[in-house]
Amino acid sequence: MDAPRPLAPADVAPLLALNNEHAQALSWQEPGQFDTLLGTAFHTRTIGPEGAPAALLVAFDQSAAYDNDNFRWLKARFSTFVYIDRVVVAASAAGKGYARALYDELGETAAAAGQQRLVCEINVDPPNPGSVAFHSKMGFREVGRARLDNGKTVAYFECPL
Repeated sequence: MDAPRPLAPADVAPLLALNNEHAQALSWQEPGQFDTLLGTAFHTRTIGPEGAPAALLVAFDQSAAYDNDNFRWLKARFSTFVYIDRVVVAASAAGKGYARALYDELGETAAAAGQQRLVCEINVDPPNPGSVAFHSKMGFREVGRARLDNGKTVAYFECPL
């Protein structure tokens, strides 16, 4: 299996396209907005050949200047954390363990930086049972819920490191 790696410039356009294919779950990004997202993140990794990546993980730590309702909810409750803002795997790479590899590598990086937890949100309305099952297997537990202005209801999850 391919290992997580830092993003290369040739990865950005295909990762933006991959993100936007899954915009309902992740949120649509314009090119400049996506560049800012990647440039301000605590941790970004991909898997797959340069220029043809098959997966993306973007995470922020508590010090990020990130204007996001979910990030603000978590920041109000935890003094330190690494927030998994988005993880996406191309349909052609599903079932290859890429999400697990990205999360494992993030956990190692976060722990080495002195972090104590990974956090994320998962849609519950509209439901995303596959994501809930994946995160439960990875050791995440639900710590709260919120209804967002866009009509989604999300559950917040934490995984101690």
